[in-house]
Amino acid sequence: MSKVILKGYIVVPEPDLEAVKAELAKHIDSTLREPGCLFFEVSQDVSNPYRFNVHEVFSDNDAFEAHQARVRQSKWGKVSARVERHYKVSHR
Repeated sequence: MSKVILKGYIVVPEPDLEAVKAELAKHIDSTLREPGCLFFEVSQDVSNPYRFNVHEVFSDNDAFEAHQARVRQSKWGKVSARVERHYKVSHR
């Protein structure tokens, strides 16, 4: 099976910025504990406070899909519902 790699960024609307920042550490911790998560990093851009750079690596598509399902049901899923997502997903 091939790894799933997601790279890109999100843009957070100004009214949601504080809620996203407040929930981010828990989201990262929860994701790193998921089976099949090999790497997960989300960091606020130094030049644009509304942009967060995202890099994820999962062991296979099942792990990636399980992550997506968990996110939809999480508090992170709620606070980040209005962010603009700009991702590229590849399989290696």
